[in-house]
Amino acid sequence: MDDSKIIELFYERSEQAIIELSKKYGSLLKKISKNILNNSLDVEECVNDAYLGVWNTIPPQNPDPLTAYVCKIVRNLAIKKYHSNTAAKRNSVYDVSLDELENCFSGFNYVDDECAVKLLSEKINCFVDELDQENRVIFVRRYWFCDSVSDIADRLSMTKHNVEVRLFRVRVRLKKFLEKEGYDL
Repeated sequence: MDDSKIIELFYERSEQAIIELSKKYGSLLKKISKNILNNSLDVEECVNDAYLGVWNTIPPQNPDPLTAYVCKIVRNLAIKKYHSNTAAKRNSVYDVSLDELENCFSGFNYVDDECAVKLLSEKINCFVDELDQENRVIFVRRYWFCDSVSDIADRLSMTKHNVEVRLFRVRVRLKKFLEKEGYDL
């Protein structure tokens, strides 16, 4: 079903909207949650909470594209659940992807300043926009969707080593970009 028709169902407050959303994006939402949480019960809870979140926000929201909207909701819920579950524990896929980016932000100490974080986010978006398509896909799949290096390699028909090298080079470029933008890293 077309995204606009799904949104229309939400505006009509039809429960069919959730069913259609689940059919179209359910597996993607589960994959995003699984990459972060790595626990099937938590994944199921997170995806269901995402459906509720979409139900509660459409209307008044009219997201375009719907995919990004629901992915962002499920990702934020999964990260919140992850933090509540693992205050002192380690989660393989999510922690590894965060550890990879840690060196790019090691000197950044304005985490509590919402404006500074928003500005940093905008700078990172500018950097990602400047990447060629393949490196952009690799970067976003790894650090936004939290896909494993193996999954990215399979998806793009590349070797795992090639993906790792590209990620390393992009992280180096990101760090240089942020330093050039005035961040003391």
